[in-house]
Amino acid sequence: MNSNLDKIMKPKSIAVVGASTKEHTIGSDIMKRLQEYNFNGNIYPVNPKGGIIEGLQAYTSVLEIPGEVDLAIIVVNAKFVLDTIDQCHQKGIKGLCIITAGFKETGKEGAEAEKQLLAKVREYGMRCVGPNCLGVVNTNPEIRMDGCFAESLPERGHIGFVSQSGALGGGILNILKDLNLGFAQFISIGNQADVNAETALEYWENEDDVEQILLYMESIQNPANFRQLASRISKKKPVLALKAGRSAAGASAASSHTGSLAGADKAANALLAQSGVIREYSLKNLFATAKVFANCPIPKGDRVAIITNSGGPGIMATDAVCEYGMQMAKITDETKEKLRSFLPSAASVKNPIDMIASAPIEHYKETLKTVIADPNVDMIITIYLPFLGLKDIDVAQALMEIKAEHPEKPVIGVFMTKSEFFTKLSNMDVNMPFFMYAEEAADGLNRLNQQRKWMERPVGQIPVFDVDREKAKQIIRQSLSEGRAQLTTRESIDVLDAYGIRVCKSGFATNEQEVVEVGNSIGYPVVMKMTSKTTSHKTDVGGVRVNIQSEEQLRAEYQDLIAKLTEKGLIDGLEGVIIQEMVKGNREMVCGIATDPQYGPMMMFGLGGVFIEVMKDVTFRIAPLTDVDASEMIKSVKAYKLLEGARGTTPAQMDQIQETLLRLSQLVHDFSFIDELDINPLLISEKTGEGIAVDGRIKVRLEEAQQALSSMCGSCSCCH
Repeated sequence: MNSNLDKIMKPKSIAVVGASTKEHTIGSDIMKRLQEYNFNGNIYPVNPKGGIIEGLQAYTSVLEIPGEVDLAIIVVNAKFVLDTIDQCHQKGIKGLCIITAGFKETGKEGAEAEKQLLAKVREYGMRCVGPNCLGVVNTNPEIRMDGCFAESLPERGHIGFVSQSGALGGGILNILKDLNLGFAQFISIGNQADVNAETALEYWENEDDVEQILLYMESIQNPANFRQLASRISKKKPVLALKAGRSAAGASAASSHTGSLAGADKAANALLAQSGVIREYSLKNLFATAKVFANCPIPKGDRVAIITNSGGPGIMATDAVCEYGMQMAKITDETKEKLRSFLPSAASVKNPIDMIASAPIEHYKETLKTVIADPNVDMIITIYLPFLGLKDIDVAQALMEIKAEHPEKPVIGVFMTKSEFFTKLSNMDVNMPFFMYAEEAADGLNRLNQQRKWMERPVGQIPVFDVDREKAKQIIRQSLSEGRAQLTTRESIDVLDAYGIRVCKSGFATNEQEVVEVGNSIGYPVVMKMTSKTTSHKTDVGGVRVNIQSEEQLRAEYQDLIAKLTEKGLIDGLEGVIIQEMVKGNREMVCGIATDPQYGPMMMFGLGGVFIEVMKDVTFRIAPLTDVDASEMIKSVKAYKLLEGARGTTPAQMDQIQETLLRLSQLVHDFSFIDELDINPLLISEKTGEGIAVDGRIKVRLEEAQQALSSMCGSCSCCH
């Protein structure tokens, strides 16, 4: 299917259906853009009145066009679009770019028309960009197609850019020159009836002309497919995304900790992180990062050298580099010696290298050349402040000369000068990025380093553990047979146990005698927890009793619990009590699953216990997890230092905690109707460092679970 995108992005001939002689109409503007940008193929205007449009013979229908046509750019009224597609099919046209609006963005009728449009496109074996879009651009000198109605003609470059918003895409094309950035290809996907961001990603994967991919997205249609494509493609070239729509709508409705802390934007963030996509939160940052990737190679490491002619900005740049977790390069003695041979005695040859205010252009050139050659340096920031009549543009040109001779390492210029300098740069052919502030340069180096780490990161495996799936299924089935979406604490812990997750030694009791027998068999101290079909938050009603040291204390606590529940009218829902081993440890973590309506199950890990809602030190990933995902989740929370064994505590068993997350991921894969799951706390044993599930709660989507379990026979391989 992808080769058909060539008919849209690399056409040899274009029909503009709805071409017009009327000024300032889209049909007129498209014709002008194609001609002004010197499209390398044939252009055929189509208008029911015929005549001459922009000096070319117009045809009353695509069927009248004498030659072959690869791409039809359609700008007719929405009510004529479906007939136009039929005619394009008759003519043998395989590429469509439908700029016309009036489809699903307008409501029910428009959505129905778009459904019919897509059915025709599929039936005829076409590819279609739009409807309701700005158009397409390819700046390759062999093609030179500006098939969109943005104000400015596009700048040549090596970026592939996909925009879900037409107007925004147009605005971006208009400011390209000021940004000193150019595009290889641009696709405004509009309603993305057929071609979407994923199609573009796949098309550009092996397109040499496209060296980095930029995405402006408001939604991700198929998160699983996006993850598969993006995680592969981002290993070859940087993929940058500005994902709009960051509100956490729907999160407040969730009853679990995991659900309430989740939300759609957390899901999008997790998906992009797992796919190696660099997420930016503003257009300014998106293009600043694009500028860095357009002019810098991927570094070999994270060691940064700073060259400056002023101490203050050098220190600020150092702070910014360190805040991003990169290293200040240790300059070799040989490099220092060489620097001392030409820099004045007042200069500092330690990193940051301060050439002092009187540094002439020659010092900039020699210092940069010397520092690039240092094997301990991976990336360089060069700072300029205007002193002693030294011209900013002259210094920039000198630096770019050295950069041209030594392209192997990233070099970023920080020029704290007048804005006219950046205007001059926009008219020059630059080979390195320039920013006004050191923080922007450090941010750019951090993005390069992020891409380096992603490209070096192992792909990861999704392990499959030997679990008792049948036991878990029977426990869930029992809950469903009673019409309960919420499993009891006991049922939840038994499901976790069936999946090999380390849970507390425990037993279930329904009367005082059983309570004592279970307590004595486990050994003291123990914890007693009520389990109820009507009350899920046990602590609110005094349903959790801890540090019970003896049989006598256990009897007294049980009697008190029964009395309190009777008094509050909650005794009828009581199933019984769970008696558990008392695990000692003050490090409480949380892990769980929440389901996002669009992205599916999300895994959570972080600091648990009573701090979870307050501290919100949690991280999310989309299931299924790879072993690398699980390891990164554990390391990415601030509480990781506690797990490592701060202040003489027993270090946590990281591998075992990682396995717990992977087993949960397998559980939600096997039972995809699980809506919410919390293990809070996952207590880190002071004795062994194990992560032990002390408490658990599972909630399913009732109807979906009933349908799924009724179709699971359990004996055949397809159900596993």
